[in-house]
Amino acid sequence: MSITLKKLIAELNKDLEWEYSSAIQYIQHASLIKGAQYKSIQPELIVHSQEEMQHAVMISDQISFLGGTPTVDVEKRQAAGDSLTMLKQDLEGEDIAIQRYKERIVQAEKLGEFGLRRVLEDILLQEEEHKRDLLGVIEE
Repeated sequence: MSITLKKLIAELNKDLEWEYSSAIQYIQHASLIKGAQYKSIQPELIVHSQEEMQHAVMISDQISFLGGTPTVDVEKRQAAGDSLTMLKQDLEGEDIAIQRYKERIVQAEKLGEFGLRRVLEDILLQEEEHKRDLLGVIEE
């Protein structure tokens, strides 16, 4: 599939929707998570939320730079009643983000948007770190 600047901006806006919803979901989960085995991850979920909002700012800036308008829409996320399911939902969100950013990096490269590619690579590194944090608790 060939990529155009217009399509790239649309995909970045969808990434932005996911970033907004991830930040919200992490805040909710940090507030609701219970159990001694999850005590170490609770403050980390707040850090993840803050980093997701940083990603949103970075993506918004790139969309604007490319001539687009950053979205205010938020992707639908899941809510759960138990702590383990919450963390699995967070992990699912990270898997989606990792896949989407890998795709976006390739697209940016194809369009010669090397600055955008670098920004996306930085975001991808943090998303992979989030995944490792969550796996460390889920797999214990």
